[in-house]
Amino acid sequence: MPPEPPPEQPSPAATETPPNFWGYGPEEEYYKSQGVRNKKSYFDSPNGRLFTQQFLPLEGPVKATVFMTHGYGSDTGWLFQKICIRFAAWGYAVYAADLLGHGRSDGLRCYLGDMEKVAAAEPFRDLPAFLFGESMGGAATMLMYFQSKPDTWTGLIFSAPLFVIPENMKPSKIRLFLYGLLFGIADTWTTMPDNKMVGKAIKDPEKLKIIASNPRRYTGKPRVGTMRELARVCDYIQSNLGNVTAPFLTAHGTADGVTCPTSSKLLYEKGSSADKTLKLYDGMYHSLIQGEPDENADLVLADMRAWIDQRVLIYGSGATVFVD
Repeated sequence: MPPEPPPEQPSPAATETPPNFWGYGPEEEYYKSQGVRNKKSYFDSPNGRLFTQQFLPLEGPVKATVFMTHGYGSDTGWLFQKICIRFAAWGYAVYAADLLGHGRSDGLRCYLGDMEKVAAAEPFRDLPAFLFGESMGGAATMLMYFQSKPDTWTGLIFSAPLFVIPENMKPSKIRLFLYGLLFGIADTWTTMPDNKMVGKAIKDPEKLKIIASNPRRYTGKPRVGTMRELARVCDYIQSNLGNVTAPFLTAHGTADGVTCPTSSKLLYEKGSSADKTLKLYDGMYHSLIQGEPDENADLVLADMRAWIDQRVLIYGSGATVFVD
């Protein structure tokens, strides 16, 4: 009996990671098919160069601006931009940047250092201005809000924000103390447990494949300094939730295994805003928009659209801007 031929090896093209989450199609054509236009640029901040993106509707006026911040290990150039695209298609000017240490921005991969350094933004002229933060980006967004002048922001939107670190993900205080004895030398070490966060964040297996194929996604263990900083920032945010007076919407899945729903519940309970909304989605995981089946993601997006459209009507001046 002749030996079986060796299995065919896939061609390089078949195993190559596409340059975009939608595949190999030109970026301009994809954005146009979604009803938006995209512009990329770099911004020189005092702490390093930031990669930024702007999403604008192809047609119609701009009703307000939304400044979006992604989560840990992610960036604005892969599936997170689906959120940016949807808001832009609804008539919003969306601005997003890769956090320091993420994506195409400067910095050691997934090393936050001092999160105060990334918490800076400016409102866009006279239109209503909103902040949007997902996961760890929710913590960065809250810092931006606390550092802004009163009445800078028309409203805040949070998707599974990180304000409370779940018990099974809390860094050991003894471990952090021992690392601290090394006078900062250990801060960049990737020695903290990751607890398989990606698997706990994404419910849809096909979307998990797409997210896992992101060539800029950080896949290493959390750095010592990152976990120390997140613990510090979460404590700070929890102590200052009573100072949140802007209208806000915070959304969480009840089966979130990365940032527990306690974060959103605590904001709703302690926030001083007279206009506050808490949305809990039964059985949904951490990534409400990027990782859930389409019908679930569309439900979350519909709730967010209804909320922001109504706040523009309530708190906006009625002004709109047409873009060239």
